[in-house]
Amino acid sequence: MRKPRDFDSELKALAEKAKQLKERRVRDLGALVTATGADALDVDVLAGALLDAAANTDKGTGEGWRKRGAAFFQGKSRDTAKGPRQQQEGTLALDGGAASA
Repeated sequence: MRKPRDFDSELKALAEKAKQLKERRVRDLGALVTATGADALDVDVLAGALLDAAANTDKGTGEGWRKRGAAFFQGKSRDTAKGPRQQQEGTLALDGGAASA
């Protein structure tokens, strides 16, 4: 006879994994803010800029932002207010896409 599955421990392990992924995402976003020099902005200004970006429906503007972001990750454009910053090892995805899970 097969050993019954321990659903409680499996659910607990999945919940812990989800928590770790969420914490990693928060760390990665914080590292991105720091790497781009956006940490020098006032919190209200940064929040407003992000809200505008999230609400953007103009594909041309979004594509321009995407290209500039891709160039940043490729090291082609690092024209931030404070200059280039050292990237924390293993925190940001360099493929220009979403963080891997």
